[in-house]
Amino acid sequence: MKKQICGIQQLGIGVPDVAQAWKWYYDNFGYKIKIVDADGVAERMLPYTGGKPQPRRSVIALNIRGGGGFEIWQPKGRSLNYFGDEVRLGDLGILAGKIKARDVDAVHADFTSRKLDVLTPVEVSPCGRKSFYMKDLYGNLFQMVEDGYVFGDDRSLLTGGADGAVIGVSDMDKSVAFYSKLLDYDIVAMDKTAVFEDLKGVPGGERELRRVVLRRSRPIEGPLSPVLGTSCLELVQAVQGGGRKLYEGRYWGDPGFIHLCFDIRGMAAIKEQTEALGHPFVCDSGEDFSMGDTDGHFTYVEDPDGTLIEFVETFKVPIFKKLGIGINLKDHPSDKPLRILKLLKYLKVKKEKIV
Repeated sequence: MKKQICGIQQLGIGVPDVAQAWKWYYDNFGYKIKIVDADGVAERMLPYTGGKPQPRRSVIALNIRGGGGFEIWQPKGRSLNYFGDEVRLGDLGILAGKIKARDVDAVHADFTSRKLDVLTPVEVSPCGRKSFYMKDLYGNLFQMVEDGYVFGDDRSLLTGGADGAVIGVSDMDKSVAFYSKLLDYDIVAMDKTAVFEDLKGVPGGERELRRVVLRRSRPIEGPLSPVLGTSCLELVQAVQGGGRKLYEGRYWGDPGFIHLCFDIRGMAAIKEQTEALGHPFVCDSGEDFSMGDTDGHFTYVEDPDGTLIEFVETFKVPIFKKLGIGINLKDHPSDKPLRILKLLKYLKVKKEKIV
């Protein structure tokens, strides 16, 4: 099977308390659809967990309007190792999550009225879209980005799901080559170097930065692509250098953005290309992996700065477990979106059930 990048499946976020985090993302970003809620042990990430299996609880949640999900990840049974300082633009790793917003001004007004940690006014970014920055309850950076993509039209939600990520890099040209060749983000929508007006108020935004926004020339494709939607990647490099690696000396799963995950088809073709590009798999679950009631095959690679990029070939997603109704992708044609995806709306949970 040929390589197919279906979209951003989820942005991994390490947190100290899954229930607390999920309730916050439920209220403020509309992540009300539960795909996975699993207690277990992370046994296949040993290079990034001190060589030992690590207990954890993991929740994967979606916004029904469409966009990437969140994998909310809580390590258990050990002390958490925090970054120790606020994340700044120019550091190396996943700096911020991008969130789709159909009306950025309305989201800004709502967040401000509810006294959330809004960092900037609404500005038009250099690539022409309205946006603003904020922090979540743990200090993680998020950018609300003007985007009208809709999968399930829940008009009560001001935001959609993840629209991509802001990633700090040390060598822009090397990183652009990595993300454009391996992940097919092959359109350079913006490449500018300046002290940017729309970043004033964001930690590190006062320095001179090079920003490159990458998009895909190919339309969204694959069985799960309608719910995952469109996305972009923004790479940021401090002109004077000096950025710190966000996970140096820390375990995967410690607080912060732990990985960016892409839903794919054709894992063998992905492996062949990663090896040809000099970025071989650093973790490989094999095809027997399950988490909760989902099945699939996951692998990881490192970008040129060691940021973890995950690939997941999804085999099964439950819809109504008691009735045995679910999404079976093992033999589904890779060029046909699943009609059953509309049933995901029935996986909405009540906030009071989150514990």
